[in-house]
Amino acid sequence: MNAIATASAKRYLPWVVATTLFMEQLDSTVVNTAIPAMAASLNVTPLSLKAVVTSYILSLAVSIPVSGWMADRFGTRRVFMTAIAIFTIASVLCGLSVNSPMLVASRLLQGFGAAMMMPVGRLTIVRTFPKNELLAAMNFVIIPALIGPLLGPTIGGLIVHWMTWRDIFFINVPVALVALFLANKHMPDYREDNPRPLDFVGLVLFGTGIALLSWLLEVFGEHKLDVTSASVLLFISCALLAAYVWHAQDAEFPLLRLALFKIRTFRVSVAGGFVTRIGVGGLPFLLPLLYQLGLGLPAWQSGLLMMPSAAAAMGMKAIASRVLGRFGYRQVLTVNTLLIGVTISMFTFVQQGTPLYVIVAISLCLGFFNSLQFSSMNTIAYADVDGTNSSMASTIASSMQQLSASFGLAAGSLITGWFLGDLPQSNRVALTSALHHAFLALAVLTVLSSFTFWTLRKTDGEAISHAKQRDEESGD
Repeated sequence: MNAIATASAKRYLPWVVATTLFMEQLDSTVVNTAIPAMAASLNVTPLSLKAVVTSYILSLAVSIPVSGWMADRFGTRRVFMTAIAIFTIASVLCGLSVNSPMLVASRLLQGFGAAMMMPVGRLTIVRTFPKNELLAAMNFVIIPALIGPLLGPTIGGLIVHWMTWRDIFFINVPVALVALFLANKHMPDYREDNPRPLDFVGLVLFGTGIALLSWLLEVFGEHKLDVTSASVLLFISCALLAAYVWHAQDAEFPLLRLALFKIRTFRVSVAGGFVTRIGVGGLPFLLPLLYQLGLGLPAWQSGLLMMPSAAAAMGMKAIASRVLGRFGYRQVLTVNTLLIGVTISMFTFVQQGTPLYVIVAISLCLGFFNSLQFSSMNTIAYADVDGTNSSMASTIASSMQQLSASFGLAAGSLITGWFLGDLPQSNRVALTSALHHAFLALAVLTVLSSFTFWTLRKTDGEAISHAKQRDEESGD
């Protein structure tokens, strides 16, 4: 039987999910800063530790699709707490690693734990809060997803400077212990009375295809593969994913129920959000390059310049519900996506001599619009999804978000590398120009995604954005 959410659970659940999401997002970004220190400590070259990053992404991509099935089968509380425990144990193993193979293996385990946390946490939020309260709950939870990647490089640099790279992983332990305590006490335990069987064939087809595609996106920009090999692997990846689509059409219990894309609001949210996140997803990689290599700023100052976005994101949380209630999802998502594209394009004017207050102003706008965008996309996806499909919808949405993040990072690096050509990265003028081209390309892509949101109807999402307003007017 499904659990019944208590007032205490509704009060603390957003904090539990937000805490674990922040831990996950922070951990996934601080590692990049520590790669040189890790390499020196483990007596390997920095480039050979690229697998430390890719192994985590691959584990996420493969493991996310089974998270919904596990929650339905074993219960949201048990799976969520187990995921936190696995993530924490893996973090300790990462910190204790004596060589690079042990570190890579530990990161694979860490990615598996992370893949269970966010989809199951989001699923529990969706099942706990009625539609008129869902927007506010999602607004609260989504903030760590915006703050983590922004603070990660700064925090990682400070930890490596003042302590050791191993402490990057050890800081997860106290946060995880608090999250475990709160989850055990306040998290509802939802499960299905008759859970669907696991689609092993679908898992192999989709998991292998996504893992191979994610790996290609990570290594393609480094020119480690020749064009022929990369093309063959890309064809195999696409063939595996196409085979899964064919398999899912006839499977009684598919790993990912693609029929959910027949729901207009879900389809628009996932498809439009996928493209939007490609544009936004490249910024955490490109902006530090612009600030440090292009403008010549120190790492700590570069990190501080990325923090205004986090502050603006938190400020938007307070008014997002009223904005959506006033203008509706279609108008907000269409216009806001355009504003994000314009804001990204503004970074093409940032160069040596640009006043810092101009950079801060652009960052504030970016965080403000991103916060509204993610809150809107993450809630409209569930506007017309019933309770029986909420687990599957959460799994599909999380899988697509992970894939779009990989595409964003790959697109940013590939475009920059294309325009930089054979010139060295030490050439600040050339690098800045190449980054400006990348910003412009991502901005155009983001603007184009706004057409997807225009296909929404004016009344779509009213169950979420207007329900609270109707309750107040009726005196409920």
